[in-house]
Amino acid sequence: MDSELKKQPNPLEPFSFENFIERRRLRRKLIFWRITGIIFFTLLVLLLLPRTDGFISKNHIATLTIENVILDDHKRNKILSGLVDDNSAKALILYINSPGGTVVGGEALYYNLRAIGEKKPIVAVIGDLATSAGYMAAIASDQIYARESSITGSIGVILQTASITGLLEKIGIKAKAIKSSELKAQPNPLEPFSEDANKVTQELVADIYGMFVDMVADRRKFTKENALRLADGRVYTGRQALKNGLIDGIGGEKEALNWLKNKKNINIKLPLKPIVSLNRDKMIRNLFGGIIQKIKFYDRLGLDGLISLWQPLL
Repeated sequence: MDSELKKQPNPLEPFSFENFIERRRLRRKLIFWRITGIIFFTLLVLLLLPRTDGFISKNHIATLTIENVILDDHKRNKILSGLVDDNSAKALILYINSPGGTVVGGEALYYNLRAIGEKKPIVAVIGDLATSAGYMAAIASDQIYARESSITGSIGVILQTASITGLLEKIGIKAKAIKSSELKAQPNPLEPFSEDANKVTQELVADIYGMFVDMVADRRKFTKENALRLADGRVYTGRQALKNGLIDGIGGEKEALNWLKNKKNINIKLPLKPIVSLNRDKMIRNLFGGIIQKIKFYDRLGLDGLISLWQPLL
């Protein structure tokens, strides 16, 4: 382009049509490169804004939406870990609408939230549902609000199986497994559930259940006896949960913000900024969540690992 500028006709020369065309051509090129530069700079700013909040970190109240089935999510865990030392995030609001999920998913989410809670206040707002691992996430907060008709609780762990050996025998099929020991691959629907297998499986479920109860007792300031009384697997409405101390108040976002203002001296005029969506593959998780609530007992045999999930009867 510099060489072309050097060829620009002398304005003192007499007017000619060729000079006029050359000047127009050069002007158009200059306009093109100016517009291209502006577009490039604008795109660069837009790309950098999510990472640097527009080059200057802005104070805000972070928000996190927890929906559908809770699974362990490496990307989510990494982002939550980054929030711990983000001084521009003055508080965190959790919006929870989940029936639960895997125990590992709930546990990872709980401890990541507690790490954040050591540095800044967290308040949870329960929507329609926050049961099992969903309630585990809620108790990681410092304050919990729910609607009167919200469903919460279902504190417990479940591992389900079935034996189809009798059915197989009736149709002439005999299953056989060569195992290193009796307890390998138990429970297994293709062989009888032995007493020893039942015992060790119950011990496994009881150990995870004890971890969940300890979390509830610690975060809700219950005695172990009171926590066990409430952790019998039942669900509670928001009103029942408030009466039993499982939540702190009836309300939603407005009440959560007022609590941050009155109890934690947070400026609630700060913008609310979502930090991450737990539905990285929203369509898949919505599908999985719909299936998990309608799935038949025998179909659930294909789910490996312990789950902490409330399923209403249909």
